[in-house]
Amino acid sequence: MELNIREIQSIIPHRFPFLLIDKVVELAPNEKLVAIKNVSINEQFFVGHFPQEKVMPGVLIIEAMAQAGCIYFYYSKNMQGQTIIYYLAKVTAKFIAPVHPGDQLRIEVTSIKLMPKVGFLKTQAFVKDALVAEAEIGFGIKET
Repeated sequence: MELNIREIQSIIPHRFPFLLIDKVVELAPNEKLVAIKNVSINEQFFVGHFPQEKVMPGVLIIEAMAQAGCIYFYYSKNMQGQTIIYYLAKVTAKFIAPVHPGDQLRIEVTSIKLMPKVGFLKTQAFVKDALVAEAEIGFGIKET
């Protein structure tokens, strides 16, 4: 299953400039999600991070992984038709390499443990085939 930007916006409440997932290219509920974030030089955060050596902030890489995780949880828990907001409860992250303008992040999400209203996910971000960041993310879901 694939999702375009309109379908993503129907699931998570984020909008420009904070919607950090451009599309989902693979989705198998309870198994795996693969999402794409195209990193453009036009991103607002590049104005100040950093003017001489533009690097995507690590916290935004985690946010992109969390947004992908929310979509994964939404489909894994069969929440179709509901709008959700998530709360980040726990993050352990490791940053391996910088992400620059022109890169394309491929974010992969798998389950560690899923419960009715909370989940713990393993997320990894790649540029091409190189791992650039990984995180274990725990979160809770609030239905609206």
